[in-house]
Amino acid sequence: MPNFRTRSIAAALLALALAAALPAAAQPTKDAAALPAWDDLTAAQRDALVAPVRQRWNDRPEKRAHMLSHAERWQEMDPAQRERARRGAHRWQQMEPEKREAMRALYSRMKALPEGEREALRTQWKEMSPEQRRAWVKVNPAPPERPRER
Repeated sequence: MPNFRTRSIAAALLALALAAALPAAAQPTKDAAALPAWDDLTAAQRDALVAPVRQRWNDRPEKRAHMLSHAERWQEMDPAQRERARRGAHRWQQMEPEKREAMRALYSRMKALPEGEREALRTQWKEMSPEQRRAWVKVNPAPPERPRER
C-alpha cells in the first residue's frame, strides 16, 4: 500500500502532466464540478490519467530526479502559488519570441545580482524604451537555450 508521500507525489506528477497536456485556452466547464474526486475514480480512470506520467517516467530515467523535484515543489505550493505558476506559464507561452528572449536575458542577469542591484536593474528596465531594451539584450544576452526534454 503506497504511503501518503508517494500518493502526494503521484498526485503532483499527475497535476503537472495534466497541466502540460491541456491547451492554453482550456477553461473548466460547468460539468467539471460533477466529475468525481480522485478517490472516487475507477482504477481504469486513474490509470488513464496517470499513463502519460508513467510513460514519461519510464522513457526518460535521466529525467526522473527532475520530475520528482517538480512534483515535490508543486505539492509544497498553496493554491494561490499554483495559480500564479499557471498564469506565469501561460503568459510565457503567449509571449512573442523577441520578448521571451529579453526576459531570459533579464532573468539570467538578475539572478546573479544581489537584491539591491536587482531592484535597481528592475527599475532601470521599466524606464527603458523598447529600443534601449533591445540594445541591453544585445550587450547582455541570455545563455544559450537548452532544448526542452519531455
